[in-house]
Amino acid sequence: MDSIMLGYIAAQEDKRQNCRQRRCNLRKKSNVMSLSATEFKKNFRLNKTAFRNVLSEIENDFPPQRHGGLSVSDKLAACLRFFAEGSYQHGTGKDYDVAIAQPTFSKILSEMLDILERRICSKWINFEMTANEKYQANRYFFEKSRIPGIIMCVDGTHIKIIPPKVDRNLYYNRKGFYSLNAMIMCDHTQRIRFIDSSYQGSNHDSHVWGLSSARAHLRDMHRNGNTNIKILGDAGYPSEPWLITPYRAPEPGSPESDFNSRHSLGRGIIERTIGVLKNRFRCILGSRQLHYAPAKAAKIVNVCCALHNVCSSYMEENDLEDV
Repeated sequence: MDSIMLGYIAAQEDKRQNCRQRRCNLRKKSNVMSLSATEFKKNFRLNKTAFRNVLSEIENDFPPQRHGGLSVSDKLAACLRFFAEGSYQHGTGKDYDVAIAQPTFSKILSEMLDILERRICSKWINFEMTANEKYQANRYFFEKSRIPGIIMCVDGTHIKIIPPKVDRNLYYNRKGFYSLNAMIMCDHTQRIRFIDSSYQGSNHDSHVWGLSSARAHLRDMHRNGNTNIKILGDAGYPSEPWLITPYRAPEPGSPESDFNSRHSLGRGIIERTIGVLKNRFRCILGSRQLHYAPAKAAKIVNVCCALHNVCSSYMEENDLEDV
């Protein structure tokens, strides 16, 4: 009996060794940059120019590549594939272009998330706008809504996660599933200007807003005399001098009803931005849960928002179908 068991264990070990060797050989033969522009963007969402830019920003944070080890380019490609497809780690590990074992990919993802959040989130998600950006935003939103002074829109979106072991009831939202309630702000170009994904799904949008650093910043600007900077939010947010919300239950045909219609036209861009974000990076789409602790899931959301801005900034003519 013992000899049978030892034979089985030896056969399993041989199988694992063969899998490792096949993955290693596949990685040596493959090169993600050799993919066509269309296939590259389909697999990783970023075009090659954007990929090289992100790679240049993070590669110095990794130790020198060991002989036969994974390059930073391979690690980034594997993580982007995971973000883009919303697949499980096991599926990403079997990918033809970035063949990596699941345990290895899990370590790479954790390492890459920390570096991407540190390097690209602060650079690509920026609340501050230049004078020209504010002018262009004012013009866009006024043409849409006839409301002066608008530079951004805000909305919340739920990111589905598996029930955490600690305080799980706090993550159960009004829609009937466990989530993070991520508050997102965007400008007139669908660029994400602010993201806060640290709150449990049971928190109302108004609560997340009330505690956010974005609200504190706008309040301070208003107190300092800069009263011509405003944002649009839906009825789930409180009406404030710097936050314009629609009227509740206005009479049909009334001026308030007309205002709500124009308000909705101006605010539509935040809903489109969230839609584009979740379709670009399907790991945060509601069709599957993020199988991570809330803190790690929040990092994934933050990084996806920054990558969304990278995609938009390096968009080429043949990328327009993404939007």
